[in-house]
Amino acid sequence: LRVLQAVARRFERGDVVPAGHLDGIMEFLTIFVDRCHHGKEEEFLFPAMEAAGVPREGGPIGVMLSEHEQGRALISRIKESLARHASGEKQAAADSAAAIYQYVDLLTQHIAKENSVLFSLADSRLDAGRDNQLFEDFERLERERIGIGKHEAFHRLLDQLSDTYLK
Repeated sequence: LRVLQAVARRFERGDVVPAGHLDGIMEFLTIFVDRCHHGKEEEFLFPAMEAAGVPREGGPIGVMLSEHEQGRALISRIKESLARHASGEKQAAADSAAAIYQYVDLLTQHIAKENSVLFSLADSRLDAGRDNQLFEDFERLERERIGIGKHEAFHRLLDQLSDTYLK
C-alpha cells in the first residue's frame, strides 16, 4: 500500500512511472490480493464461519464482502485511468492518483478490520480440525489460482518496487 501511495504521488508530480512497474502492481492487486487472498476468504473462510454460526448479513462477513466489491470497482477504475494515461490523456494521471488513494484507504481499513475483528472471530468459532482443513484449502487455491512459485515472485516484485519507491 505504501508503494501505491508513492506511485500516486509520482503521478501527482507528473513524474514517469514505468509501465512495467504499473503492470506488475496491477497483476499483484488483481491476482494476489483479489483472486488469491479474497478468494480464500470468499470460498472457504466465510462459508466455514457461516457454518459455525456467524451470519453473512449484518456482521463482519457482509462488511468484508462489500469491501471486496468496492476494491474490485476501484481496481477497475485504476486500470481504466492507467490505460487512458498510457494513451496520453493528461487528466488520467490525476484520476489514477485519486483512485489509488481511495483504494489504499479502503484496504488500510479493510486490513485493520480483518486483524481486529474477522480473524479473531474466526479463531473463536473454528476448531483446530477446521483450521487445518482451511489451511489445506488455502494452499490448494493458491497453487491453482496463481501457480507454483508465483507467490515468491510476487514477494520479489514487492521487494523491487519497495527499493524503487520507498527510499
